[in-house]
Amino acid sequence: MSRSTFSTATTYISLLVPTILLLLSAQFTDADCECGYRSAINSDSYVFTDLIESDFLHLGNISHNTDWIQQQYNVTAKASRGVYGTAFQVSDLVSNPLVAQNSYNGTTVNGEGDPGLQLYVRGGIPTDGYVPTSQLDSTRTDLLWGSYRAAMKLTDVPGTCGAFFWYFNDSQEIDMEFLSSEFNAGINSFPVNLVMQSSKSAAQGYQNIGKNFIVANLPFDPTRGYHEYRIDFIPGNVIFYADSHVLANMNTSAVPTEAGHLILEHWSNGGSGWSYGPPVTDAVLAVSYVKAYFNSSLASRQTDLTLRCKNSSAPNAVCAIPDQVVAPNPDSLNGNVTANTLFFSDIHNATFNQTVYHQSGTAANRVVRLLVVVQYVWMVLILGVMGLWRV
Repeated sequence: MSRSTFSTATTYISLLVPTILLLLSAQFTDADCECGYRSAINSDSYVFTDLIESDFLHLGNISHNTDWIQQQYNVTAKASRGVYGTAFQVSDLVSNPLVAQNSYNGTTVNGEGDPGLQLYVRGGIPTDGYVPTSQLDSTRTDLLWGSYRAAMKLTDVPGTCGAFFWYFNDSQEIDMEFLSSEFNAGINSFPVNLVMQSSKSAAQGYQNIGKNFIVANLPFDPTRGYHEYRIDFIPGNVIFYADSHVLANMNTSAVPTEAGHLILEHWSNGGSGWSYGPPVTDAVLAVSYVKAYFNSSLASRQTDLTLRCKNSSAPNAVCAIPDQVVAPNPDSLNGNVTANTLFFSDIHNATFNQTVYHQSGTAANRVVRLLVVVQYVWMVLILGVMGLWRV
């Protein structure tokens, strides 16, 4: 290549580089919530940098959602400390979205049953010794400090355990567990078991003693509608809520210190120590949404935050997470309003650089657009240089 051609190539590159930087800058300067999502916890303000939002009222098929992994495995009766084993089956996770994508109540795609994601425990005595059950795990396992929320309608069929929990391992676990056999509408008794597993409880065969196991009574019937159940996990402290009403606060040495993942579960093993059952008929736990706002343990995500958060005090750089003080119930008379809760992933430019799946695909589409732009510019650059080499 001649000296003049080399000079032309250099000029060509010098003109394209600012274009690339300008395009990249446009992606990173016009975003709300770029520094995170703020929640008021125990009178303090906490900012979480990552999110997972799943709107199951409008998700056509859970298998298409990359934020979640459907579980398929068996646990023996001995291992589960029950009369029967449990068979977690993908087929017992059933999507039942609303027909109208812009509505929050009404007819479901399946024509009957509670809207959202249905977690089944099949009824009857299992002929093979394993009760058909269901479990869904978050794909991401880097969930550290955060505010974790699920809107659920629990079963009124006795003999199951419904659970929403954060999990690292058997000695670092935060649980909200609902035993349908304990519900008694006649005396308005609807207990929820709040548990933090620890190395001590594991050594004792998971017999939780003292401050790491609290039974709280819900101020409503959880089988009559959807309510938000929430776990706030911050350094040295775990707070449990129902519809933003504090149920319990745990600040013992059992508070986890590692990152973990979320689990939704509905199971029974016939054991008299916990789930009882199996249920006589099919039992369904319905989930309308999961919202997780958290700090990631991954160095790559912390680097992403540094790149996108230029000024945390700028307007809209940090977005407030609203407390769900009203039951988000699509079954209520005003369900189209009460179940219509805020999703940042439905707001233009509020989830840039977040790795979330959503029905609208807004966050994913922005990332794809960014990659396409960069790839296009580099292709033009390469082809241009190649053309100059031929001169």
